Amino acid sequence: MTTLPAILVIGATGTTGSRVVSQLLAAGHPVKAASRRTGRRQDAAESVVFDWNDPATFDQALDGVDRVYVIPPLGSREPAAVMLPFLRLGRAAGVRRTVLLSSSAIPCGGPATGQVHQALPDLFDEWAVLRPSWFMQNFTGDHLHARSISEHGTLLTATGDGRVGFVDADDIAAVAVHALTAAQAPNTDLVITGPQALSYGDIAAVVTEVTGTSVTHRQLSYEQMRDRLATDMPPDFAAMLAGMDRAIAEGSEDRTTDAVLRLTGRPPRSFRAFTERELGRMQGVRQSFP
Repeated sequence: MTTLPAILVIGATGTTGSRVVSQLLAAGHPVKAASRRTGRRQDAAESVVFDWNDPATFDQALDGVDRVYVIPPLGSREPAAVMLPFLRLGRAAGVRRTVLLSSSAIPCGGPATGQVHQALPDLFDEWAVLRPSWFMQNFTGDHLHARSISEHGTLLTATGDGRVGFVDADDIAAVAVHALTAAQAPNTDLVITGPQALSYGDIAAVVTEVTGTSVTHRQLSYEQMRDRLATDMPPDFAAMLAGMDRAIAEGSEDRTTDAVLRLTGRPPRSFRAFTERELGRMQGVRQSFP
């Protein structure tokens, strides 16, 4: 009996990776779930230890794999330094298709994952770069915005009235699964958005309407946002993220695309529907957006 090659999902416990694993398994694909810590899984995925900072974990992760979903090391401004050697090793080991998670804010050849994006077509005949807009999940869990909503009833950004095509991570994962498993790889980059471009003021209004708890958007300067972020992360990374807020204020993310509908056959989830779903899971804004 021939064993089918597996699909390696890096960051398998993360926001998109966990969803990619679940959707691949639901469709019957063999999956190797890679993360920094491994243990007993409650699904059919093979669990493997993977750490971008430990190249000794690369070979085991790539063994028996022909496709890879790859996310960059968190917080790194120069991920190509570790990602490109891994991808070259993957190509030599038999990986034929790679799907990279990047960002709508980072073009091919740009900073961070933009360098990996630029190199990908020369490394693999089959590839895709996912460039999702800002995640709707940023307003839930332990994200900075979620904590600010829960603790103070405010959203703090330097985005002004700029709009963003916020997208549900479930929709990003669905596009990733298509890119990994379709008969033909996209061989392009895919800007992935939700159905509407919304300002953070619009987001605050939707959360207020759906939950019944008042949430407002407080506008900060670039410097104020940079300094606030720097309390939770390295200063250079905080400056980069604050710069993205400033770009939003200038209109860089004011767009929507048909990528989710075109590739998955269903429309992307709206932010209102997302908020109603999260509220249904955990009653009350203080719990739903902790």
